[in-house]
Amino acid sequence: MTKLTEKQQRFADEYIISGNATQAAIKAGYSKRTAKQIGQENLTKPDLKTYIDKRLEQIKSRKIASQEEVLEYLTSVMRGNEQEQTLINSGEWQEITEIDVGAKDRIKAAELLGKRYALFTDKVDLQTGDIVIKVGDWDADEED
Repeated sequence: MTKLTEKQQRFADEYIISGNATQAAIKAGYSKRTAKQIGQENLTKPDLKTYIDKRLEQIKSRKIASQEEVLEYLTSVMRGNEQEQTLINSGEWQEITEIDVGAKDRIKAAELLGKRYALFTDKVDLQTGDIVIKVGDWDADEED
């Protein structure tokens, strides 16, 4: 990958923010007259496209919890290692304080973890019997 010029990098960063190639080109310092054309051209350049794709992936990975992060959080809640804020109102004053996560939330976390690891199965009791399914007129001939 070749190094991007300062203007190209500014364009890419502005494009990531706005999603608008023309506005990104103008903010990056390209002429307003040619901004639309330059913006579209820049989006077809492999180095710029690679840079934009990598930056978007980094942004996405920071904003979205990974599977491991979700499982760690649920485990932490289940074990009672998490706290939540609650409002205490005594009539004359109010205060926000930290309390341990309640039993219902801990049970729900355990349930979600159990589902993830298929720890719980529903029993299915099937009794065998003759099942006859008739489909159309051709089945009627077989009974004769």
